[in-house]
Amino acid sequence: MVNLDMGPSRQAQLSAAQNLIRAGNDVAAGTQSYQSERASSAHQAIQLGRTPDWRFRAFDVTMVILALPFVLPILLILALCVKLDDPSSPVFFTQTRYGRGGRPFRLFKIRTMVPGAEKMKETLVALSEDKGAGFKLENDPRITKPGRWIRKLYLDELPQLLNVLRGDMALVGPRANSYSPDTYEPWQRQRLAVRPGLTGSWQVMLNKPQDFAQRCQIDIEYIRTKSFRGDLGILVQTLVVCLYRHTGV
Repeated sequence: MVNLDMGPSRQAQLSAAQNLIRAGNDVAAGTQSYQSERASSAHQAIQLGRTPDWRFRAFDVTMVILALPFVLPILLILALCVKLDDPSSPVFFTQTRYGRGGRPFRLFKIRTMVPGAEKMKETLVALSEDKGAGFKLENDPRITKPGRWIRKLYLDELPQLLNVLRGDMALVGPRANSYSPDTYEPWQRQRLAVRPGLTGSWQVMLNKPQDFAQRCQIDIEYIRTKSFRGDLGILVQTLVVCLYRHTGV
């Protein structure tokens, strides 16, 4: 018969081993819980934008359809100006941007830069005024002659009305960025909860924030307080800013 009786020394060793196993399990469980919480938090921030709000969507589509009779003649004039400046280059510029939930899409703009502008960006990035993940340069040498006044009046953004009709964008929302959400801090991904907009809260400010983190804070606050009244106010402010830039009054 096997003697199962253990001495005090053997029992102490067994007890210590069991305690170590429990401690290891607790640490592993805690680490897994922390990682799951972080992943869940980031996932929820993106998931918020996947709940469709048909009221805002219906408003955007209606406004775009009503604006088309006025916008199309302007687009024809802009296309003529771009072609007269450089007949061999395209009128429109497309670029991959990231929208709601981090989904990539093709954004349309009137071309205001010389061909190959993206390749020239690498040599100019050190001069960027955007202290963050973005890129902004005053007196950018890549901008064409007609492109300067087109950009000054924000007319290069008009083709994005097509993006609104397609559901890629909204009239009002955070700016659609060209850099991947993988570069964001976890809290910054909350700005992906809604469709990006043609205009937004910080775009109509007199002193626009140059830091990406500051812009994210403003975008997130906009999302938390989003309303029809707020969106209408931003649209009116955008028209005022465009008028101010055009007349200088």
